[in-house]
Amino acid sequence: MPTGGELVVEGLVRWGVEVVFGLPGVQMDWLYDALAREGSIRVIHTRHEQATSYMADGYARATGRVGTCAVVPGPGVLNAGAGLATAFACNSPVLCVAGQVFARDLGRGRGALHEIPDQLAVLRGVVGWAERATRPEEIPGVVDAAFARLTGPGRLRPAAIEIGWDALMAEAAPQRTSSGPASPTPATVDAAAVEAAAALLADADRPLIWAGGGAMDAGDELLALARTLGAPIVVTAQGKGAVSDREPFVLPTTAGYSLLDRTDVLVIVGSRFVGATGRPRLGEGGRVVRVDVDPAEIARDLVPDAALVTDAAAGCRALADALATASGGPGGSDSGKGPDRLAAAAELKAATSAGLAERFEELAGYCGALRSAVPDDGILVDEMTQVGYFARNGYPVYQPRTYLGSGYQGTLGFGYPTALGAKVGSPGRVVVSIAGDGGFLYSPGELATAVHHDIGVVVVVFNDNAFGNVKRIQSQTFGREIASTLHNPDFVALARSFGMAAERAHGPEELHEVLAGAVAQGGPALIEVPIGPQPDIWPILTGRETVA
Repeated sequence: MPTGGELVVEGLVRWGVEVVFGLPGVQMDWLYDALAREGSIRVIHTRHEQATSYMADGYARATGRVGTCAVVPGPGVLNAGAGLATAFACNSPVLCVAGQVFARDLGRGRGALHEIPDQLAVLRGVVGWAERATRPEEIPGVVDAAFARLTGPGRLRPAAIEIGWDALMAEAAPQRTSSGPASPTPATVDAAAVEAAAALLADADRPLIWAGGGAMDAGDELLALARTLGAPIVVTAQGKGAVSDREPFVLPTTAGYSLLDRTDVLVIVGSRFVGATGRPRLGEGGRVVRVDVDPAEIARDLVPDAALVTDAAAGCRALADALATASGGPGGSDSGKGPDRLAAAAELKAATSAGLAERFEELAGYCGALRSAVPDDGILVDEMTQVGYFARNGYPVYQPRTYLGSGYQGTLGFGYPTALGAKVGSPGRVVVSIAGDGGFLYSPGELATAVHHDIGVVVVVFNDNAFGNVKRIQSQTFGREIASTLHNPDFVALARSFGMAAERAHGPEELHEVLAGAVAQGGPALIEVPIGPQPDIWPILTGRETVA
């Protein structure tokens, strides 16, 4: 009869898992032994548990498939918690397989190895669903229940299963509860809701579409709705790539903020509609249509005038069809105004781009160097760093799932391990991670992971010897700084000590040359870019100021 560890692996195989990111430890030995004997699942071990969940998140968001990590209980779970919280913020389907102490020790406070009080409650605080198996017979059902939530329908959030050491060791007859992934159920759209929303939009003079991460796989439908309605599309940082930035009427948020007070009907698609410091303001009398797969999100803080509880693709398609039918063809009920609105949006986009480049010349130069060296289908993973903040508006993205951020969690240090996971999931794509010196040193040990497993991510470390954003804010607010100046290693020498290619680049032109060479070389690489203090970009990110 199979052990509990073998039952976990059987479930992972049944649900199509190809990679597990993890760190072994005594409570997980029976799982890792089962993975080794089964052989079809690649195991990538990291140098810190936080990287296991970050890598699983990067894998999931780059591929659209479930990313899986496995960690020991207690400190292993706590270390992985930041990555799970980031996955939660970004609606990422990540499964954490967590160990646990023997069932006889649960809740007894005996000080068993790696024990923490109520670990399941800790997990439930950072994932969408978590459950425990204390006997091997329970494992297949718990695994299937987790994957049912990770594969939809509905809003996807990370999940966790907690399995005791003794349950992984014990034997039990397999009790399959599912045959694995089923064909997706087509999304349904309420006809009355479509009619109400279409009626609002048919009378709109200045409609605007605001698309977030929930619209990532609905690009064609978003474009069809925009063209039918004659409305520009504002794409949030989470939604970048849902629609190509080559479309002239696809705008970054800094341009979109300037349109809100003139918008009479706002269509929010797959977005919480929350900016960096709060909810953007809609003009007086503005009406709201929401399209969101999560019914809890529909009326959170902002009650819409019409709402479609469905996925972004189905909702946009239904609205475009209703508007086209009502008007007798493409262009909505005011097809004469639509082209003018889209042309005005294109002018605003060009002015915004020029304004950003003029105001933030060096940051714009670095983003231009990155974009010119990364292919259209290449993946850029940003960070909580100055170039990353600028990239949210100033780095054009042309394909879905090719720009990854940390969402509202703002997780400093997430970028490099997340990029490693994205590369594992998309080995044929170029993957570039950008980081500040502060954030990168959260996980320098993962340079060893990259070399050991030959994960060809290029990381660009912008080094200002500070938590630069914090230091500037402290100086502006208090006239002094504390705990924000850093002492750093020689990053090039550090990377080379792991056996990795590494170079230093000064300025945007040199960065482009060195990065293009690293991309062509194809293996793991690090590029250090020394930079100085940068101007404050937060008024732009929050919409307090515009540049157009």
